[in-house]
Amino acid sequence: MRLKRFDQINVIPFIDIMLVLLVIVLTTATFIAKGSIPLDLPKAGSAKELPMKNVEISITKEGKIFLKKRPVSLDELAKELESINKKSSILIRTDKNSRFETFIEVLDLLKSHGFEAIAVETVK
Repeated sequence: MRLKRFDQINVIPFIDIMLVLLVIVLTTATFIAKGSIPLDLPKAGSAKELPMKNVEISITKEGKIFLKKRPVSLDELAKELESINKKSSILIRTDKNSRFETFIEVLDLLKSHGFEAIAVETVK
């Protein structure tokens, strides 16, 4: 019995596997979060890029407050601010549809704790 010489390789199964892997990668890539709380930021024509930020406070449309991406109440935020260096820069990210009163409460809390380097994130 004579063996047939193997001159070529069948790449069809390889292409099938690669296409399946491509679909998996593209599908999972859409589910990877940006690592931030999704907010619809307000627009400002004079928005500038901040050189650095140390502490991030986010306020959602529903009025939930997040400190460093962790949900906190206003009282918990006050306790947490006591342990943060007063020279730290604070970045406030608030949804444009959130209640203005919540924003003012957070801003007032920051001022009463002696923070001066406070910025509000917007989009251009």
